[in-house]
Amino acid sequence: MDNYQIADNFSLLSKIMDIHGENGFKAKSYASAAFAIEKLSIPLLDYPKEKIASLQGIGVSTAQKIIELLETGKLQALENLLTNTPAGIVEMLQIKGIGPKKIHSIWKEMELETIGELLYACKENRLKMYKGFGEKTQQNVMQSIEFYFSNKGSFLYAQVLPIAASLQEFLKTVFPNVQLALTGALPRQLETIDQIEFLVALDIQTIAAILQTIPEFSIVSQTNNAITVNTTFHITVVFHQADTAQFIARNIELCASSEFWNTLSATEKINNNPITVEADYFNQRQLPWIPAFLREDANLLQTITAAQIDSIIQSTDIKGIIHCHSNWSDGNNTIEEMALGAMELGLEYLVLSDHSKSAFYAQGLSVEKIIAQHQHIDALNKKLSPFKIFKSIESDILNDGQLDYEPEVLALFDLVIASVHSNLKMTEDKAMMRLMTAIENPFTTILGHMTGRLLLSRPGYPVSHKKIIDACAANDVAIELNAHPSRLDIDWREINYALEKGVYISINPDAHSVSGLKDTVYGVSVAQKARLQPQQNLSSLSLSEFENYLVQMRRNKSL
Repeated sequence: MDNYQIADNFSLLSKIMDIHGENGFKAKSYASAAFAIEKLSIPLLDYPKEKIASLQGIGVSTAQKIIELLETGKLQALENLLTNTPAGIVEMLQIKGIGPKKIHSIWKEMELETIGELLYACKENRLKMYKGFGEKTQQNVMQSIEFYFSNKGSFLYAQVLPIAASLQEFLKTVFPNVQLALTGALPRQLETIDQIEFLVALDIQTIAAILQTIPEFSIVSQTNNAITVNTTFHITVVFHQADTAQFIARNIELCASSEFWNTLSATEKINNNPITVEADYFNQRQLPWIPAFLREDANLLQTITAAQIDSIIQSTDIKGIIHCHSNWSDGNNTIEEMALGAMELGLEYLVLSDHSKSAFYAQGLSVEKIIAQHQHIDALNKKLSPFKIFKSIESDILNDGQLDYEPEVLALFDLVIASVHSNLKMTEDKAMMRLMTAIENPFTTILGHMTGRLLLSRPGYPVSHKKIIDACAANDVAIELNAHPSRLDIDWREINYALEKGVYISINPDAHSVSGLKDTVYGVSVAQKARLQPQQNLSSLSLSEFENYLVQMRRNKSL
């Protein structure tokens, strides 16, 4: 072990001690020792152990730990601390703009344990609400995290979409008059993307020769059928090759799960008509054209009809915004600005659902603030009519499953979205108790982000989706499909069972700014994979239909 490795151990020990809020003097002494060790001109490995304590900047205690490192290869004091430190907290040391003391606050005060959770908190304006963190720090941390993630290899669907669109336009100029298609996971509208893929109707040698002339691309590997390149976009791009005759079939294959493609390609053809578009390939097999976002489950090939495909929800089917926040809690914009933003999108209503009182980190609303907010909404509704703002709250589901206000306060709202935001490390039994209790509360209208997951950052707490869906069906509770690109929760794979049970899905943006209202498009993208139809989505109801729905729910629940 060389001096630099030894110094790194002491530096990390100092930082982890600060993160845990341990003795500041000791932590500083280990940081000083790390600095001193780095400056030594003599390798400690070759230095007499009995003389190490006499070196400048190194005392007896530090010398003992150096000897421990030299003899065992590890520092037990550091190992003990790391055992009790979440991996995501240690990883935060890679983010510029936050040191160990700020990480201590993030962990102990904000109860965040991963970089992804921290990024999400920044985007919801929560970081700046804590001592030592301001607007500028929050912005810098957010930019540092996004840069850090850009070098890790996996991305959210929403992150990749604009990059792929720009690349496709660029590649049309690189490969003029050549068949070119965006292919792979992105057209399938998967939640996370590892690479952008293109299919090109040229031989692999020609593709390679052209790619070598592009400064933004660096070829990593090449096979007989594909070339992988690194890009200045920090995302891997793969170029697949196909001749013109097989181009369409190859593109269908690349835009499908292996199970789907194997079944489809083995299906008997009834004719050999020329293939000029994808629909021809399916028509040869007496099948309707199946879009890429549905090419997952091979069983679909036996049941799907053209009419069912045509009836799948589109972004234009969204009629209102359900679940958004204003600057009364942790949003960026005023209620009026959020409403005007929705009106500009051609929508009919907005459900304002700021955070409840237990969400102190998000300036959750006290009862007094709720009353004042409702008076403000009444005034805005007179001003903005016929557009309507509904009075809602995103009520925290407390540790015992109860909602965050007394019944007489909950009765003031037009509807209540119930969500878990705290104590996310739960067993399935604990999570199910909290969710089931909340669902059975007659004031719960919508169950918010069912599992609390953050894609690429935090797994959801364990739940039995079927039991939750059954409970929602029994209690007239809709289930949110949180359209924030980091959530997309409920998972689209679970939606079919909800539809079988007659449970409404509600595609909600969980917007904290006017720009966030457009996130519904990402919810629609994954809802399409579950073949959700507009009449099965709460936010596709017109204003009058939504008002009638709320009246009927109150009757059903005797409220």
